[in-house]
Amino acid sequence: MIMSNLFHNPNVRTFIRAAAWGPVILFFVEHGYSIGSIQGRSMQPTFNPDSNKLRRDIVLLNRWIAVTHEYSRGDVVTLYAPDDPDRMITKRIIALEGDTVYTLPPYPDKFVRIPKGHCWVEGDDVYHSKDSNEYGPVPLALINAKVSYILWPFSRFSKVERVESSRVSVFKGDIKIEK
Repeated sequence: MIMSNLFHNPNVRTFIRAAAWGPVILFFVEHGYSIGSIQGRSMQPTFNPDSNKLRRDIVLLNRWIAVTHEYSRGDVVTLYAPDDPDRMITKRIIALEGDTVYTLPPYPDKFVRIPKGHCWVEGDDVYHSKDSNEYGPVPLALINAKVSYILWPFSRFSKVERVESSRVSVFKGDIKIEK
């Protein structure tokens, strides 16, 4: 009899209806969109342009992109660091599978062909970035989300533009690679 009365309580019914949405909300946050903060200098001036370590850009992350794998050169993505899977990093995709990219030091070879299922990522501030020039090509499976919008500070609210680097030459097709 007590259980019967419990379900007639409007507060309990409201709680049960709200709790039923929990799995939907969890799926949306894990596979849809969520909010994150960007720290560090490697993506300056795109993020955290004032170098103030007390303020971080707050961004909208499109997690669905990690499911669909619809990446383009110039996209800014978050990914698990290849050398520390517990750390999330933010980088720009410079080259995709099949491309041949002109590398920068400390990478040992002048050119590298990006293998299937991999990409080449770099920070916008090349002098303060640990990226593919140290890791080499990274697996696409490490990508967690695409950074879509800068949400905060509000004065910088904008869509994160896709920028293909003019500093890195990306070649499509077959070229002779000399080491």
